[in-house]
Amino acid sequence: MAAASSPSSPLLRFFSSSRVAPTATPFAISFQGLKALPTTSAAALRPPSPCRRSPATVRAELNPSLVISLSTGLSLFLGRFVFFNFQRENVAKQGLPEQNGKTHFEAGDVRAKEYVSLLKSNDPVGFNIVDVLAWGSIGHIVAYYILATASNGYSPNFFG
Repeated sequence: MAAASSPSSPLLRFFSSSRVAPTATPFAISFQGLKALPTTSAAALRPPSPCRRSPATVRAELNPSLVISLSTGLSLFLGRFVFFNFQRENVAKQGLPEQNGKTHFEAGDVRAKEYVSLLKSNDPVGFNIVDVLAWGSIGHIVAYYILATASNGYSPNFFG
């Protein structure tokens, strides 16, 4: 106990020392997410001794499995019931690729014919494996964006 109360104790020196460097150059500024972290002195940058363990644990704010599952499910739902007709109408407007006024198949390229058995499904409106893969990947992208921005301290305030 006497060692903890003496001013030469490393623990007291760590907490009583200034944690901000006197001159902050642009190369010494660290960021966590979009917030600048306070600059630490050289003494605070020393690695901890191997016998000392930090009581703090790192925990995720959001359950990654739940976020990915919900985001992917919501994306598949929106793709099937909301955006399906819009997407099919835009594909029909574009038509088949043409060269010199003829489609590639009409011009003699027998490999240009659509592979229809891949696009067949038992879904009443025709939501097929390509749609599932596309909308599922969009759901995964959104989920990883949510997890990445939530874990780096960025907290957008959209509604207030």
